[in-house]
Amino acid sequence: MTDATPPSPTLDDAGAAAIVDAMAPLLGLSIDPAWRGEVAMNLVVIANAARLVLDFPLPDELEPAPVFRA
Repeated sequence: MTDATPPSPTLDDAGAAAIVDAMAPLLGLSIDPAWRGEVAMNLVVIANAARLVLDFPLPDELEPAPVFRA
């Protein structure tokens, strides 16, 4: 990973709400309006957790861990 790699974009409340509104019909989901805000909030939390993983710097020469099978 080089210093020129930009950090992952953040997801704000408005963006999360737009994603929920756009994706629910595509996935055939009906979201009760009373729960819409909580669904969007959870999407923001998940995006923040994913950003922690995606933005963790790893050297280019790093090898993936081996798979151990019993």
